[in-house]
Amino acid sequence: MATVIFLVTFLVVGGLVFGFWVFTGGDATQEQIRKRMNAVHKAERRGEVSQSLMLVRDEMLSSVPIVHRFLLQWSWATRLQDFLMQAGMRTKPGKIILLSGVLGFGGYLLTGFFFHNTYAALFIGSVGVALPTLVVAWKRRRRLRQFEERFPEALDLLGRAVRAGHAFTTGLEMIAKECAEPLAGEFRTTFEEQNFGLPLRDALLNLSERVPLLDVRFFVTSLLIQKETGGNLAEILDGLARVIRDRFRIYREVQVRTAQGRLTAAILIALPIFMGIMLSIINPSYMNVLLDDPKGPYILAFAAGMQLVGSMILWKIIHFEV
Repeated sequence: MATVIFLVTFLVVGGLVFGFWVFTGGDATQEQIRKRMNAVHKAERRGEVSQSLMLVRDEMLSSVPIVHRFLLQWSWATRLQDFLMQAGMRTKPGKIILLSGVLGFGGYLLTGFFFHNTYAALFIGSVGVALPTLVVAWKRRRRLRQFEERFPEALDLLGRAVRAGHAFTTGLEMIAKECAEPLAGEFRTTFEEQNFGLPLRDALLNLSERVPLLDVRFFVTSLLIQKETGGNLAEILDGLARVIRDRFRIYREVQVRTAQGRLTAAILIALPIFMGIMLSIINPSYMNVLLDDPKGPYILAFAAGMQLVGSMILWKIIHFEV
């Protein structure tokens, strides 16, 4: 018994320390160098970078050598790395994977040790495995949303700089200095990429890959077409900023008109879970039938599946893409 308690305590404390180190650690200088090298590597993959920029890159997916060699064999490790970069996190994919394993295994052991229920332990373990990825996805969504909302301001600043007679690259530098994050960081990276010798076309394409938003793709496409065919760049930027603001206005109107439906959906989704918890507290013997009876876990699994299907249907009904 003492050995089990020691093992569980070690895993929990180790998981907490490791999680704190993952989400707070990282050297800013090394991260900046890594981003620059990653930009050149993406341009190299497109086959559009000159021989003078064909740099050899040793991108570590994990600080642990054996984990790094394992991740190199899977293509999803690179996608996870891009996912973390879009979330603005200085974390390597190996750390996220190791943290998921520690939280999942620790949650499974703790739940099994204290509650002696295999199904509950499996559920908590699954939540622990998915928790780091969910946190990254939430931070990524929030960061992209902030970028999208502030993007028209950057376009206005860039348009004013062009009207004033400044070069386009000077406008990028002004955005990096004047705008707030995450706009400043992404445009600073774009400016530094072309300043260090990467063609402007590749630097803009890297921007569209780092920030996978439709507005950014419109921006990059408009600039590339204007560069080849000519035209009034200031008017193009003003028109794009106006379209983005109109789209946000329509999106907020949709949010207001669907507020009641979203609230109803949230209540319907949370009601079965809330009632199950309350019944377990008020009358445990009433709910224990679902856990003690051999058919109980199958009924719970079926109910959870139907709840998931219903939640997806409700989400599709109240969610409008603008």
